[in-house]
Amino acid sequence: MNTLPNDILALGYDEWFQMKMTCDIPEQHDIARVISVHKDSCLISKGGPNVYAELSGKLLYSAETSLELPATGDWVEAAFYDENTHAIIYQVFPRKTELKRKTAGKNVEFQLIAANIDFALIIQSLNEDFNLNRLERYLVMVNEAGIKPIILLSKSDLLTESEKTERITQIQNIVPKLNIIAFSNNSGFHVDTIHEQMQSGKTYCLLGSSGVGKTSLLNSLCAKSNFQTAPIREADGKGRHTTTSRELIRLESGALVIDTPGMRELGNIAVQKGIDSTFSDIVELMDLCKYHNCTHTNEAGCAVLEAINKGSLSEHHYQNYLRMIKESDYNAMSYVEKRKKDKALGKFYKSVTNAKNKYK
Repeated sequence: MNTLPNDILALGYDEWFQMKMTCDIPEQHDIARVISVHKDSCLISKGGPNVYAELSGKLLYSAETSLELPATGDWVEAAFYDENTHAIIYQVFPRKTELKRKTAGKNVEFQLIAANIDFALIIQSLNEDFNLNRLERYLVMVNEAGIKPIILLSKSDLLTESEKTERITQIQNIVPKLNIIAFSNNSGFHVDTIHEQMQSGKTYCLLGSSGVGKTSLLNSLCAKSNFQTAPIREADGKGRHTTTSRELIRLESGALVIDTPGMRELGNIAVQKGIDSTFSDIVELMDLCKYHNCTHTNEAGCAVLEAINKGSLSEHHYQNYLRMIKESDYNAMSYVEKRKKDKALGKFYKSVTNAKNKYK
C-alpha cells in the first residue's frame, strides 16, 4: 500500500482503517475520502482540493443495494487524472460506522446517511420544538451504529434558567449518562464549550429536525458564515430548513463535521441493539421480573409495571419503547421479504437473458 501523506491522516484516516486495509491498491491509485455525494458523481479529497469523481462501471453495476455505494464520509480507492482535476472511484473500503435509517414513505429500504462517524451531535430546540420521543428515535439510530451521542439543546436564550433545567432533567431521567450542552447561536452561549470538546481528526455529524440551528452552529464553529441559514419565524419561533445535502467540512481545530438536512421521518429497521442501549433502564428492569417469560402487561411481580406504578419509570417512555420495538420488527420482516423478492426477480431476469443468448 502507498505511504499515507499527513493530509490523509488529517481527514480522519486513523489506525482502525489502516488495520482494515487487507489488500494493496495499485501504485497509480490513491486513498481518498468522500466529501459529498451527488446524483451522478462524488466530491472526494486525498488531502488537497476537492475533486469530482465518477464511479467505475464494476462498482456501480455490482452493487446489490445503495448501501454498497459511496456515502459522505466513506474512504475509497480512486485514480486521479488530468493533474488531479478528475477521478474514478473503484472501491469503497470497510466502514467503521454506518448511520442509516428507513427510507421515507412506504418503501422498506435502508438509506445510508453518512459513514465513518465517531460522534453524533443531536440538536434539539429548547422552545416549542422540544420533543423527547424524537430525541429517543435519534438515539436509537445513533446507538445502533455504535456512534457516541452528544445532546445539544439550541435556542437556550429563549427560556428562563428554571425552564432549561426542567427540560435537561427530563432528558437525564431517561438517559442519565449523556453529555448534554445547552447553547445559543444568537448569543454565542456555550458555543465555545461545544468547540472545545470536538477532537482533531474525529468525525462529527450534526443531526436534528429542520430549523433547530444545525447550520447556524456550523457557521459558528467555522468562525465564518459559509453556509446559508434562514431567520426564525416570529409566528412560532421555528427556524427554516436550509441544508439540502450532506457535506464533510474540516474545521480549523482539525475536527471534521458532516452537516445533514433535517429529517421529517425517523423510521428504524432491525435496530434491537440501538433500542436496548437507548432504553437500557427498561431492559435492566425486565431482568428483575419474577417470571422469565413476563410480557410486562399485567403479571404480578413485573418489575417494569411496579416501576411505572411507583413513578420511577415514565409510562410515556415505556410506551415509546414498545412502539419502536413493534415498528423495528415489522420493518425488518418487510425488508427481508423485499430482499427475497428482489433476488428472485434478479434470478428470473438472468435466466431469461441466458435463454436468449443460447438461441442466438
